[in-house]
Amino acid sequence: MNDIIAQIIDHRSVRSFKDQELTKEEIHTIVKAAQAASTSSLLQAYTILGITDKEKKAKLAELAGNQSYVEHNGHLFVFCADAHRLEIASQMEGVDLGDTLSSTENFMITVIDAALAAQNASIAAESMGLGICYIGGLRNNLYEVSKLLSIPKHVIPLFGLVVGHPAQMVDKKPRLPMELVYHENGYQTNAVETRKQLEQYNAIISAYYQERTNGKRADRWTSQIAQMLTQKSRAYMKEYVQSQYMDTQ
Repeated sequence: MNDIIAQIIDHRSVRSFKDQELTKEEIHTIVKAAQAASTSSLLQAYTILGITDKEKKAKLAELAGNQSYVEHNGHLFVFCADAHRLEIASQMEGVDLGDTLSSTENFMITVIDAALAAQNASIAAESMGLGICYIGGLRNNLYEVSKLLSIPKHVIPLFGLVVGHPAQMVDKKPRLPMELVYHENGYQTNAVETRKQLEQYNAIISAYYQERTNGKRADRWTSQIAQMLTQKSRAYMKEYVQSQYMDTQ
């Protein structure tokens, strides 16, 4: 155990921030930390947008499901999977990429690179005493988000990251037992053991919600997840990704 690991383990999402903007130095430090993340073959296939325009932040908050903390925070970052810059680099060298740029592998690289950069940014921000929360709700309507942020072809806004000085901290949500997520030498498929471990986790999560809500809520993790997965979410996503990454002529 050391200070860095303790900081990582102590993570919790913050959704209430003081009315205090991040300084330019804080923003640059967070972005530099993001850029230091591992990247596939030095492609660095992501772009980070900093949203300071109040009207744009308000609109993004609306598009994200009317989440007020998307508008009211210290700074809003939007992490994008970006193959547009790779296309320009290839054109500079006179190289015709054909359909390589729109391959599934290249798409996955852009998404993974962006996610790694975002997590570095998050850890850096928390180490500075700031709070963070990922905003997947930006994917509710990427056509409108893309228009608002002038997103070019071969770029996809993946999620937002709100950062700021916490006004209120919540208790840390318990994670799954390690045995459920770490398997040695191959995937363990013992359904009986998995069910047993999930029931134990259900009890932990239920107790967490009861304490946090003074008994008003006692969700089991399995019921929460099952209900969430029955709802078709963002069914347009395949169409949007294809429109951004695939040639349409």
